[in-house]
Amino acid sequence: MKSGFLRSLCLSFLPVFAVLTFTQCKKSAAQQIKPVNNIQKNLSDEQLLDLVQKQTFRYFWDFGHPVSGMARERSNIAYEYGTEVVTTGATGFGVMAIIVASERKFITRDQAAARTKKIVDFLYKADMFHGAFPHWMNGETGKVIRFSPKDDGADIVETSFLFQGLLTARQYYTADNAVESDIRNKILWMWEGIEWNWFTQQQNVLYWHWSPNNGWSMNHQLKGWNEALITYVLAAASPKYAIDKKVYDEGWANSNTFYNGKQYSGINLQLGPDYGGPLFWSHYSFLGLDPRGLKDRYADYFEQNKNHTLINRAYCIENPKHYKGYGENNWGLTASDSWQGYAAHSPTEDLGVISPTAALSAFPYTPEYSMKALKHFYFDLGDKIWSEYGFVDGFSEEHNWYAKSHLGIDQGPIICMIENYRSGLLWKLFMSSPDVKKGLDKLGFESPATPKN
Repeated sequence: MKSGFLRSLCLSFLPVFAVLTFTQCKKSAAQQIKPVNNIQKNLSDEQLLDLVQKQTFRYFWDFGHPVSGMARERSNIAYEYGTEVVTTGATGFGVMAIIVASERKFITRDQAAARTKKIVDFLYKADMFHGAFPHWMNGETGKVIRFSPKDDGADIVETSFLFQGLLTARQYYTADNAVESDIRNKILWMWEGIEWNWFTQQQNVLYWHWSPNNGWSMNHQLKGWNEALITYVLAAASPKYAIDKKVYDEGWANSNTFYNGKQYSGINLQLGPDYGGPLFWSHYSFLGLDPRGLKDRYADYFEQNKNHTLINRAYCIENPKHYKGYGENNWGLTASDSWQGYAAHSPTEDLGVISPTAALSAFPYTPEYSMKALKHFYFDLGDKIWSEYGFVDGFSEEHNWYAKSHLGIDQGPIICMIENYRSGLLWKLFMSSPDVKKGLDKLGFESPATPKN
C-alpha cells in the first residue's frame, strides 16, 4: 500500500477498471465471493468480535497462495496481472493474523507454524534487492511483478510492513523444535540482510524505491506524516545496516505536512495534513508498534491516532456533502476500492464510500464508536457487505454500490487491531524484540512497553 497520493499516482498508470470476476480465473484462485446470508442475531460483543476475526482470517488462510502461502493482493483479478499476484505488506499483516488465529484456537499452533514456515521459506528464495523486497511478486516463482512502470524493485515501506509481521513471528515461535527454529533463523538472516542505510543515497532521508532497471528514478523521499513510521523505526533497529537518528529528524520529520497543530470539530491534531488523511495512517505502522504511551519530541502517538480517528468520524457525522447513510454508526474514510476505482478516501477526498476497515481497525482508539459501527455493518448492512472473507472492501449507499472485493492490506488490520484492543497480543510480541527496543531508543522514543534500563 502506497501513501494516498503515491498509490493513486501509481494506479493511474494501470487499467484501473480492468477488473475480472473470479469465474474468469484459473481454478486454483477461482473463488467467487459468496454472500453470507445467515446473519446471526443476538450475539454478544465478544461473540461478534470472535466471528469477525475468524471470518476475516479466512482471507489469509483459505485464500492464501497455495505455493507460497503469501497473501494475495486482492480477492478479484485487477489490472490484467493475472491470478498469481501476492503482496509483501499484506503478507506481513497475514503472518500476524495467523498468530492471532493460533491464540484464538481458530487453527492449531502447529498449523500456524507450518504455514508461516512455508511463507518464510518462499521469501528466503524470492527476489530481493539490497535485502529489501518488492511490493508485488509472483506467488509461484517469487519473481517481481511491477507495481507501476518504474516500481519493479525494492519497496522499503512494504518491506517494513512485512518485517513488522516477521519480527513479531520471531518472538512468537520460540519452541525448541525444527519448524519453529527454522522460522526464527531464516527471519533473522533476512532481517540482518536489509541494507536500510543504503536506501538513504548517503543523504539524511530514506528513499522509498530502488529498481535494478530504473535505479532511483522514482525519487520518492519518505517523509511524514503518513503510514510509514514503522519504516524509520525498523531502519534504526537494524543490527547491521541501521540509519542514524538525523535521517529520522531531517528526513521523516522534515516535511511541510508533518506538523499540523490545528483543530477540527474541536479536536486537536498534532501531525498530518488537514483532517489527518486516510485512517490507514493510524493502522499500518501500529499493528506491532504499540502506540500506548509512545512519545517522542514530535508527538504522543496514541493521542495522535485517537484524535485522527475522532476527526474522521466527526466529519462523517457532520456529512457536509450530504451523502446517504453517513452517521454516528456509519463512518470511516480510508483507502479502499470505490464505485469509480481505487481511491485514498479521507475528508478531503470524500467520494461517499465507507470502508469497514477504517472503523474496525480503530478499535484500540475508539472502542465504543468502533463497536457501534461494527454492529451497524453486521446486523443492519450484513446482507449487502458481509461475505465469506468478512466485510467487503467498501460500500456507498449514496451510489448504491457495494464492493465485490477484499484487499489483503485492508483485511489484515481488522484482525490484528481488534486483537490488540482485546489482548494487546501483537503489541506485546513486537515490542519485546531487542532490536525494536534499540531502534526506538535510538530515535528518541519513550514507551512504557520498552522501559529504559
